Amino acid sequence: MIGLVQRVKHAAVEIDQLPVCAIGRGILLFLAIEKGDNEKNGDLLIEKVLNCRIFSDQSGKMNLSLLDIRGELLIVPEFTLAGKISKGKRPSFDMAAPAEVAKKLFDYVSGQIENKYKAVKKGCFGADMSVYLINDGPVTFWLKC
Repeated sequence: MIGLVQRVKHAAVEIDQLPVCAIGRGILLFLAIEKGDNEKNGDLLIEKVLNCRIFSDQSGKMNLSLLDIRGELLIVPEFTLAGKISKGKRPSFDMAAPAEVAKKLFDYVSGQIENKYKAVKKGCFGADMSVYLINDGPVTFWLKC
């Protein structure tokens, strides 16, 4: 399971130029499900995302988590994070989980996060989305669980 975590001032998702959801200060999480991933991977990713200390404290050091600042979280399914461009010029998605498995795990992860933390929005699995963000920092981390 791959999570691309971005600290944002604002993030939003649109489909066909229509707003789907938006958040203010918090985390935009792009989530990719790979072959072999399971709920245990999802649980580990959830703990890392909610508790990673990527927000600045009063002295400007990254000491605060999403929970500490009571920020918002936007989860966007992003299967292309599982893609590789190691040979040639066209990406290979051999490591991406099949859509039905990925959707099940995406729903599991987003559901578990919603149970633990209420300030959560999510993009639409399988949709062609436009994602807008104002990256804060920029601060971006790649997680593999």
